[in-house]
Amino acid sequence: MIDALAAVSRLAGAGMEAQSARLRIVAENIANARSTGSVEGADPYQRKTILFDARFDDALGAESVKVKGIVTDDSPFLVEHDPGHPAADQDGNVKLPNVNMLVEMADLREASRSYEANLQMIKQARSMISMTIDLLRSS
Repeated sequence: MIDALAAVSRLAGAGMEAQSARLRIVAENIANARSTGSVEGADPYQRKTILFDARFDDALGAESVKVKGIVTDDSPFLVEHDPGHPAADQDGNVKLPNVNMLVEMADLREASRSYEANLQMIKQARSMISMTIDLLRSS
């Protein structure tokens, strides 16, 4: 039983690692939501997303999640007319990052809740291990 609870803790730990990486990417996107290029016609910051990979872990006997990679979002940049900006092109248009704050806040909330759910799994597994040890001591 204790082995099974330890496996649950390791699975939840893998989930926490994955969501922690996702939170870092979302935070980077939010921090760069207005980062434009510094020279004429330069591309601005490009939104990043994270890819997960579910893999069967032989040691745990269950599927575990890992970060597969970080990729850039190919959606088009926003364009704003600002002829005085250093990154403005000949028409006075500036490319803005393809970061949508509503999407980022939703991702942030989802990743945070998933992280907390995995943390609760670890807390519950530790509690059950502790109770099991107490029961074994008393018998």
